[in-house]
Amino acid sequence: QLGATPDESWKLAARYTARLSFWVFLAVYVASAWNRLRPGEFSRNLVRRRRAVGLAFAAAHGVHLVALVTYNVATRQVPDAPTLLVGGGAYVALVAMAATSNDAAVRALGRRWRTLHRVGMHWLWFVFTFSYAGRVAGGDLTFVPMLAAALAALGVRMAAWRRERG
Repeated sequence: QLGATPDESWKLAARYTARLSFWVFLAVYVASAWNRLRPGEFSRNLVRRRRAVGLAFAAAHGVHLVALVTYNVATRQVPDAPTLLVGGGAYVALVAMAATSNDAAVRALGRRWRTLHRVGMHWLWFVFTFSYAGRVAGGDLTFVPMLAAALAALGVRMAAWRRERG
């Protein structure tokens, strides 16, 4: 048992699985852009294995959802409507992306596959970033590194996009 009580253990499990899955997510989020900006063996391997890493993120974040829901049920907490809408929407996107992370789905969906994955990735990035920014704004400076990493990851993607466009 991690916490002093079962409720605290579920809260800690939710917290740590979110933090773990965030770092896995960031690897997927920047893989292609990083490889375009600074091609190398590591970035090429990450792009080559991006589907597997993305599915690992989906699994880790699924564990996070189970821990979070268990904690909320155990403590009789109900998230507010915006949290359910935005966070729930991110999980819908995550499930859709995981379900379509195969060659058959890529062929069947065509350009819609790319749109689904691009929108889903940015939605997930937004939820992580907004959550960490809110924590930092509330005075919890332990989230500064994660907020900085999320913003840097967006910067990497924007730099790769600008290089391609101009």
